[in-house]
This record gives sequence, structure tokens and C-alpha cells, in this order.
Amino acid sequence: MAKILSYRGLLTDGGQQRILLSTKKGEVGYRIVKFEVIANKPGAVSQESILKLYKTEQSSIDAIIDFSDTTLIAAALWFNKSSVDFPVSEQIVFDQEIFNQDIYITHSEVDASEACNYYLELEAIKLSDHDAMVTTIQSIRSG
Repeated sequence: MAKILSYRGLLTDGGQQRILLSTKKGEVGYRIVKFEVIANKPGAVSQESILKLYKTEQSSIDAIIDFSDTTLIAAALWFNKSSVDFPVSEQIVFDQEIFNQDIYITHSEVDASEACNYYLELEAIKLSDHDAMVTTIQSIRSG
């Protein structure tokens, strides 16, 4: 049975958090199982939050989602407006991506300056020496 690790946090507008995963030899790989987001104050304010997971640290935080970016591994939207009857939450996860280095989560708020919560589940996968080396090299190249 696979080991599942969970992470949760609150990101302010323009925030970035590092999720520590790397090991000395890179012998543990990870795959995203679940990525969910919800506003810090759901229903209380208008909000349009974009949260993204990356394989590399980001030098700037924005609300642009570009699936051709090879360092992007997941994206989520939390949308709540007074003109909409209920909030919208969408997540897209590239669930076949395996990584063995630290990952980074960013948050950009389009509508205001509200914070947003995230919940992330990762499946830990034992990698052979060869797979660990290949995964690490892929991470370095994509960075």
C-alpha cells in the first residue's frame, strides 16, 4: 500500500510556500493524489484566487496558467462573486508527473487581496537508483 502524505496551509495574495520533499539520494518520488483549495473567508468577500504547484521556485507570482510550462504540475481556481449563486472551485492535476525534489505552491488573487487555503495529498513512491537519477536530472533540466 502506498504511503500518502498530506500538506495544508494558507497563502496570502502573492505568496509562495516551499514544500520540503527532497532527500540526499532522491530515492523517494512523489505523485499528486489530491489538490483542493478554498477561500479563507468563503462567501464573505468576492474572490478569484489562482493557486499553482511548481517543480521550481518562482521568481514572480501571477494569475496566468500556462500548461506548456514544464515546471507546472497542478493549478486550481477558487472563484466567488456576489453575482454568482455559489462559489466555483476547479483543480487540474498532472497526476502522472513524478518528482523527487521540493515543490512550490503560489497564490495570486485577481479580485482583491484575500488569502486562500490549500490541501495537498502526495503519494510517496520508492524509486530505484536509476529512476531517482532520471527524475532528478529531469527536475534540473526543467528548472
